[in-house]
Amino acid sequence: MIKEHAVAEDKKPTRLGRGLSALLGEEPQEAPAGAEPSSNQKVPIAFIEPNPLQPRRTFRSEDLDDLVRSIRENGVLQPILVRPHPREQGRFQIVAGERRWRAAQKAQLHDIPVLVRELNDVETLEIALVENIQRADLDPIEEAKGYETLIENFGHTQEQLSRVIGKSRSHIANMLRLLSLPEPVQAHLKAGDLTAGHARALVTSDQPEQLAAQIIAGNLSVRDTETLTKTRKQGASSDKGGPPKAAPKDADTRALEDNVSRSLGLRVSIDDRGEKGGTVKISYRTLEQLDDVCRRLASGGESL
Repeated sequence: MIKEHAVAEDKKPTRLGRGLSALLGEEPQEAPAGAEPSSNQKVPIAFIEPNPLQPRRTFRSEDLDDLVRSIRENGVLQPILVRPHPREQGRFQIVAGERRWRAAQKAQLHDIPVLVRELNDVETLEIALVENIQRADLDPIEEAKGYETLIENFGHTQEQLSRVIGKSRSHIANMLRLLSLPEPVQAHLKAGDLTAGHARALVTSDQPEQLAAQIIAGNLSVRDTETLTKTRKQGASSDKGGPPKAAPKDADTRALEDNVSRSLGLRVSIDDRGEKGGTVKISYRTLEQLDDVCRRLASGGESL
C-alpha cells in the first residue's frame, strides 16, 4: 500500500524564517500574541481551490490512483496547507498538498483536514517550490518556471533563491537556461524522455530539436549527449572553413556598377537582394572625393 509522503524539514535557514515542517504543521508552534491559533481543522473540499502560483502542473493519473486507494482505506493522514483566499471570504487556496486534495476528490470525500496559514504570494510560491523540490515532484521545466516567476514577478535574485530553496546558485542558473530551449525539447523534458542533464547539453546547440530526437532514439546517456553536441559543433566549424562566399552577381548588376563607377570616378559595389532591397557601397580614398560625392547627392544627383 502506497502511503502519503512525509515532508522532510528544511535544515537550511531561509527567508521564510521557519522550517518547512513547522509551516506544514509537523512541529508545534506558539500562536502570536492576540492571534487566533492556527490548528488543524476540516474544510469542505468544495471550499478549497488550487493556487494559480502552484509550480506543479502535471499530476500523473497512476500516482493519484495509488493515493486514492490509500485515502479510501486510511483517510487523509496529513493535513494540506492552505491560506485564506485573497478575494473570496470563507474560501481557501492550496499552498501545499494539491495532490492529496485531488485524490480526496476522486475518493469522494466531502471534507479534508487543513492547516490554515496567513501567507502572501511570495511565501506561497516559495513553500510550494521547496515542498515539491524536496519530494522531487516537479519536472525540470516546472522547477525552472517557478524560479523564473520568483525572479520576474517578485524581484528575487538568484542568490536569494539559493538561500530560500536550498539549492546552489549554479543549479538555479542552469535550470533557468532550460527555458531557452524550443518548446518541442521542453515537452520531452516534461514527459521525462530527457533529463535536465541532457537538456543542459542542448542549450548551446544550434540544432537542439534534431539532437533531442537522436538522444531519445539512441537512449543516450548524458555523457554521450555531451560528446555528441561537442562533435556536432566541431563539425559545423570545420564545414564553414571561413566566411561564406557571396553569390555571383548577374550581368545587369555588374553593368549598373560600371556605369555609376564611371560617373563618380570611384569604386561602386551594389548588393541586390531582390524583394528585400539591397545596398550601394561607394569607396573613396580622400576627403575631397567624399565631399564631391556629398555635393552631388545634395544637388539632387543632377551631376552624377
